[in-house]
Amino acid sequence: MGFLTRALLNALSLLLVTRIAPGALRVEDVRTLGGMALLLTVANTTLRPMLRLFALPFNVLTLGLATFGVDALLLALVVWVLEVPHGGFLSLLAVSALLSVLNALWTAVVGP
Repeated sequence: MGFLTRALLNALSLLLVTRIAPGALRVEDVRTLGGMALLLTVANTTLRPMLRLFALPFNVLTLGLATFGVDALLLALVVWVLEVPHGGFLSLLAVSALLSVLNALWTAVVGP
């Protein structure tokens, strides 16, 4: 799956998550949604593999739950850069879990 396809699917996932849980992440316009999708795609492509490698011992100890923390940290970074209002770190953790599920579904439908 190409970069643009992944960015569009991230935008669709973010739109769905903001409609499912409106208090967790408040995206007011399409421009912010697009910026979040692009930055999240770049962060997932570049930073996520390194952070998952550093979190590998915690990932082994928590049987994979540390991956949600890494995803929440990346989402927190994107939210901080774009100054998007949110409900706190726990809400970002829930949003990142929903995004992970939606992205797994998109990957199953579209392909890797």
